[in-house]
Amino acid sequence: MGNLSPMSFDFLDVPVDQVNVEERAGRFTKRSIKKDSKVRGLKLAVTMCDLTTLEGKDTAGKVRQLSQRGVHAWQGLSVAAICVYPNMVATAKKALEGSSVKVASVATGFPSGQFPLDVRLEDVRQAVAVGADEIDMVINRTAFLEGDYETVFNEIRAFKQACGQSHLKVILETGEIGSYDSVRRASRLAIAAGADFIKTSTGKISPAATMPVSLVMLEAIRDHYYETGEKIGMKPAGGIRTAKEALHYLVMLHETLGDEWMTPNLFRFGASALLNDICMQLQKEATGRYQGRDYFSLD
Repeated sequence: MGNLSPMSFDFLDVPVDQVNVEERAGRFTKRSIKKDSKVRGLKLAVTMCDLTTLEGKDTAGKVRQLSQRGVHAWQGLSVAAICVYPNMVATAKKALEGSSVKVASVATGFPSGQFPLDVRLEDVRQAVAVGADEIDMVINRTAFLEGDYETVFNEIRAFKQACGQSHLKVILETGEIGSYDSVRRASRLAIAAGADFIKTSTGKISPAATMPVSLVMLEAIRDHYYETGEKIGMKPAGGIRTAKEALHYLVMLHETLGDEWMTPNLFRFGASALLNDICMQLQKEATGRYQGRDYFSLD
């Protein structure tokens, strides 16, 4: 869209029908899925997971262990990415060498974003310099909530430039920005500024991902695709813990955006606890018996 003037943000003011969104999101949870489709969906969900460790107590050993878990997620299937803080990017990169698993790094003063712009930009540059394939950034919620969309737009553009060839996932932190109207506005703003993915949440606050919020974001992606032909990815993150929920999201994704989005290149789950439950369900479908959660991982 080029350099937008303040008067150019009128395209953001498209209201969301709250009742319709919540009813539609609810209907996706009632779809009947047959066994073969269920297994295919669960295997696809494995490849869409971003395994994440974002704790102050993270160690190199923990990151290496998580990386191996991601590479050998389920019977020859790997997850999409391992997401870590910038200081752990080099460790993850080495541990994942020779695999298809990407290294994602949070940046831009994650999770608050309350740092000077030059510090946030340097955060991105350093993560990319040590090997991050993807950057998960947080938007400036202060500017957004004050209605200063130009600042939000220009910052995302600057972060995108700092990413170079690395993909940029823009975290809206939907639990902080409020209404569905705000979620749609932030989605369209992030997409216009150059996001490769839009992401619901940092996972550090509640509520995080919900189906109605994710549907609003998927519809923003759909509208952008209809207008431009450009495909943008989506990542619900935080609070998705069961295989059943993952299947609900995949149904919603398919019915909103179609077959072309049914790929880890355009859809991710930011939910590390989810992988264990998916593996439990796949084991149940294969053997008729459940294993305990710690059969797969104690993380």
